[in-house]
Amino acid sequence: MRKLLIVALALNLPALALADTFTYSFISGEKKVGHLTAETKGDQTTIDFDVKNNGRGPTIAESITLDAAGLPTTWNLKGSTTFGSKIAEHFARKGTHSEWLDSTGKGQSTKPGIYLAQSSSPWANGIYARALLKTSDMQLPALPGGTVRLEKGETINVQGSGGPLAVTRYDLIGIDLDPEIILLDSANNLFADVDASSILVRSGYEGEEKRLRDMAAAWSSQRFVKIEHDVAHHYAGPIRIRNVRLFDPKTSSLTQAMSVLVQDKVIAAVEPNDSPPTPGETGIDGAGGTLIAGMYEMHAHLGQSAALLNVIAGITTVRDMGNDNAVLAELIQQIDSGTIGGPHVIRSGFIEGKSPFSANDGILVDSQETAIDAVRWYGARNFWQIKIYNSMNPAWVPAMTKEAHLLGMRVAGHIPAFSNTDAMIEAGYDEITHINQFALGWVIQPTEDTRTLFRLTSLKRLPALDLQSARVQHTINMMVERKIAIDPTLGIHELLLTQRDGKIPAGDVDYFDHMPIGWRRNNMKALADTSAPGDDQAYRQAFDKLIEVVRMLHDRGVFIVFGTDTGGSFTYHRELELYQLAGMTSAEILKRATFDSARYTSQDQRMGSIEKGKLADFFLIPGDPIKNLKAIKTISMVVKDGTVYYPSEVYPKFGIQPFVAAPKIVPAAAAATGNPQTGP
Repeated sequence: MRKLLIVALALNLPALALADTFTYSFISGEKKVGHLTAETKGDQTTIDFDVKNNGRGPTIAESITLDAAGLPTTWNLKGSTTFGSKIAEHFARKGTHSEWLDSTGKGQSTKPGIYLAQSSSPWANGIYARALLKTSDMQLPALPGGTVRLEKGETINVQGSGGPLAVTRYDLIGIDLDPEIILLDSANNLFADVDASSILVRSGYEGEEKRLRDMAAAWSSQRFVKIEHDVAHHYAGPIRIRNVRLFDPKTSSLTQAMSVLVQDKVIAAVEPNDSPPTPGETGIDGAGGTLIAGMYEMHAHLGQSAALLNVIAGITTVRDMGNDNAVLAELIQQIDSGTIGGPHVIRSGFIEGKSPFSANDGILVDSQETAIDAVRWYGARNFWQIKIYNSMNPAWVPAMTKEAHLLGMRVAGHIPAFSNTDAMIEAGYDEITHINQFALGWVIQPTEDTRTLFRLTSLKRLPALDLQSARVQHTINMMVERKIAIDPTLGIHELLLTQRDGKIPAGDVDYFDHMPIGWRRNNMKALADTSAPGDDQAYRQAFDKLIEVVRMLHDRGVFIVFGTDTGGSFTYHRELELYQLAGMTSAEILKRATFDSARYTSQDQRMGSIEKGKLADFFLIPGDPIKNLKAIKTISMVVKDGTVYYPSEVYPKFGIQPFVAAPKIVPAAAAATGNPQTGP
C-alpha cells in the first residue's frame, strides 16, 4: 500500500485511501460461532458481523464515519437481531445537530455527546473507548441520554500469529447494567470484547480465549466482591423484624402483625409483635408490610450479575438450567463462601447432541455411550437433574433417562429435533422445558427441523390449532396421568410473540424508567420479524393460544414450574404476573413461587416458608401481594442466609434508580428502648 501511495504522488494522481482491516473470531463454549471484519478507509469503517450459536444469532452490517475527536458523524446499520427482527438504524450529525432513527423511532438533539448505537456489533465498544480516551476525564455525555465513561485496568501480554502484543483492559460503564470489558492494543484498537462465557478476539489470537475469559471472570469477581462488601449487612447478635404480616403458604393468606427473630442463618423464632426485645438484638421496623419467603427462579442460566440481582428481587434460590460447568462451580463456591452475593443454586446437567446447530454449554455428545457417560458425570457430582437439548438423538433418550433415574436424578429438557412431546414422555421425561417445545409437535411435520429459529417462528401456526382435538388432549392426558411437570417460561414467549419495535414491553412498564439508557433502548426492540403480511396478528394470537394451553394444564392439575430463561430478577416478577392470565390467583402464585417450589425440589424442610428452624431467606415489601401481586416489585429488604440487603443500596451499583427506601433500623444499643433510627 505504501508503494502505491508513492507512485500516486509521483504521477500527481489522487492519493489512494489507505485501508486497515481487522478480523475477529467470536467464540462461545470454546467453539468459534461467528466473525467480525472491520475495514477502515480514511474516516469511514465498514463492519461485517455474524454469529450463529444454538441455531440463532445476529447478522449486522455497519458503516461508520468518525470526526477528528473519534465521534460518529454518520452511522448506518442493517441486518437482523438474534431472534430475527430486522435492523434498520441510522444516525447523522452535522455541526451541533444530531438525529437518528432506530426501533424506538426518530430522535434528535443539539446537545454534545457520543451516539450509542442501539443494535451495533461489538466494534462499537472500541469506538466509544477511543473517543473517551481523547477526553481529559474519560467521560462523555451520551445520546440519546445518560453518560458513558471508561475505567483503565491492567496491561497484559498476549501471544498469537501476529506476534506478541501488550493489551490493556478497560471497563466501559454507563450503557447497561454491567460494565463491558474490552481490551485495546497499544494503538487503542480493539483487541477483544470478553466476558466469562464468550469472547470476540482478534484473529490469530484465538489460543488466548480461555485465558482471557478466565481473567474476565476474575475481573468481574473483583467488582462483585467489592459490591458485596459495600451492601451486605451482617449484624452482630440476633435480628428482629417487627410489625410484619407473613405470607403463610399453609393458608395462602397473610397473618396478623408478627415479629420474626433471626440468628445467624436461621429463623430463631416467629413471635407476637409485642414480644420484648432480647439483649443485643438489632431491630428492623417492617412498618406493617409483608414478609414473604424467598422465591424460586426455576429457569436460570446464572452469572455473577444475575446472582445478586435475583437476590435483590426476592429470589433466594435458582435452578440453573445449563451453563459452563466450570464457571458455574466457581460461581457457586463464591456465593456459598459469602465472597459475592447470590442465591442458593440447584444444578441441572446440560447435555446436547453434536450438530451444526449445537448449543455449547454443558457436555456435547456424539453417541448413546457418551450420552450415558455424561449422565453419570453429572450424577457423580450431585446434580439434581439432567437437561436434554435440541440436537440430542431422540433414540438415545430412553437410555439416558433410565441411567439418570438410577442415579437419583430427574430428567427435563427441550423436545429434540424430529421428535415430539409424547415420545419424550414415553422416553422418561419428568418435566418439559418451555411451552413452545411442548406445543410444537401439534403443528409441525415430523421432518421439520426445530434446531433453528424455526422452533420459534413456527408458533404462528398455533392460532389455527383446535385445543380440543384428540391429538392435543392425548398429550395433556399423558401429562396428567404420568404426573409430568412443565416449565413454560411464559415471559420469554410474551416478548417473542408480542413485543414490537418502539414499544415498552408490557412486563417492563413498572420499572422501565429506573433503568440505564442502553438497557431501555435494547428492550424497545422486537425479537421476532413480523414484517410479513399477517405475521403480526398470527404471533399475537399464538401467545393467546399458549396461555390457553397453560390454563388447560393448570386446570387439569399439571404442576407448573415458574422460570424465566431471561435472567430472572425483574423478569421473574413479570413471569408470575402472567400466570394470572392462566387462571391462577395471586395467593396460588405466591405459594407456587415459594413453598410449592421448595417441596418440588425436596427443600421444604428448610426453605419455602417463614418458620422457626428454617433458613432466614425472605423479603419485605410495603404492600399486600394477595390484593395486588405487583406489590412484590417494591422490595425494601431481602434476607438470604441471615445476610441483610437493602435494594436501595444495591440498585445504584447497576445504574438502576431505587424503588423504595430501606426500612428503619434500631441498632442493638437502642433496641431496649425501641428508638428507631434512620435506615442504612
